[in-house]
Amino acid sequence: MNNPYVLRVFEDFKKINAGKPEYIQACQEILESLELAVEKNPAIEKNRLLERFLEPERFIHFRVAWLDDAGNIQINRGYRVQYNSAIGPYKGGIRFHPSVNESIIKFLGLEQVLKNSLTTLPMGGGKGGSDFHPKGKSDNEIMKFCQAFMTELYRHIGPNTDVPAGDIGVGGREVGYMFGQYKRIRDSYDSVLTGKGLSFGGSLARTEATGYGCCYFANKALEVLKNESFAGKTVVISGSGNVATYAVEKTIQLGGKPVTVSDSNGWIYDPNGINLEVLKDIKEVKRGRIKEYAERVPGSVYTESKPGNPTIWTIKCDIALPCATQNELNLDDAKCLVANGVTIVAEGANMPSTLDAAHYFIDNGVIYGPGKAANAGGVATSGLEMSQNAIRLSWTFEEVDARLKGIMESIFMNIYNTSKKYGIKENDLLTGANIAGFDKVADAMLKQGLF
Repeated sequence: MNNPYVLRVFEDFKKINAGKPEYIQACQEILESLELAVEKNPAIEKNRLLERFLEPERFIHFRVAWLDDAGNIQINRGYRVQYNSAIGPYKGGIRFHPSVNESIIKFLGLEQVLKNSLTTLPMGGGKGGSDFHPKGKSDNEIMKFCQAFMTELYRHIGPNTDVPAGDIGVGGREVGYMFGQYKRIRDSYDSVLTGKGLSFGGSLARTEATGYGCCYFANKALEVLKNESFAGKTVVISGSGNVATYAVEKTIQLGGKPVTVSDSNGWIYDPNGINLEVLKDIKEVKRGRIKEYAERVPGSVYTESKPGNPTIWTIKCDIALPCATQNELNLDDAKCLVANGVTIVAEGANMPSTLDAAHYFIDNGVIYGPGKAANAGGVATSGLEMSQNAIRLSWTFEEVDARLKGIMESIFMNIYNTSKKYGIKENDLLTGANIAGFDKVADAMLKQGLF
């Protein structure tokens, strides 16, 4: 950072957020991009827009006490950050995972503000979660936890205030339990959660949206910047949840060959292309571990994730889609991908590349699509679910999918045009995304006055 104002803001941010590494990383990435915007628009510094943008409007931390199947009382921490409401009600997922803490929630909330802005839908940014781990819990225990969680959260959310959705560890089952508890407490059938079941207000294509959207974004980037497409390309995908599974599905539909998937224990390489039917059976039906894939599909290889073993990013590919979790792809991984000729990296997860890895991609001519842009398909379709709930109508899968494709392609074009406007490298979609997302929020904040 070279701009004195931006540097001062970052130094102050680090002091007041010491011990929150993910949050500081997200801030640094954004501020590095926004130097160009600050230099072109003096009103940003005059009105202290960076400080106002970076400080969340509200942060809520609460206790969640629940009863397990053995009759023991368990205690977890719950969080909700209501980051910015300048362009709409707070909107963002709920994550259940042991890694969840204040730093994780705030980094995700900050990223969500820009992501939601890029969709062009009227949604502010928020995020929530708990250090509760669904893995190994019975359905009854998950229901009890979700009900206890919502009993604390309900007073802070509403259809025109804050509309949560799912995230890691929170799928349709968990959303259903939380919605049911909210409805009982409020005695109101509000469109307060998205990712609901189809029988009570959910949207078709929501499950597929983030994975599909990531591929739509990457395909548009390839078309505009390289005059290419997914057709005939080898694709490395990390993760095996909803995002990765449906990135695999859309890759196949677009003519590409996905050759990897992973989970927290290890990863699969299938040189013949991932068998989607087997993947869905393991992860969606049996809720099993990805190593089972190698036992069922001849020719595939399972590699355990442990020090000394090669990572998924050592596989030669044309397209890389990191779809698992934050900071899963580091500088060494980036060097492997570049050396092996990767053309584009589009992030299906939130901040899966470390900052030095992102810079390495950009500096070496790789098209880099950051998560705040490439994985916006999930929240975009959540916004479409809100719209359907508001008008008491349901659109077909094809209608939702067409709207999703249009939104993701528009996100790319907005970033691309912003990059040209500011003289940014064509492949640097990170800087373009940060500026494009911030410009809309900053304009709304200025016009609404101090709040």
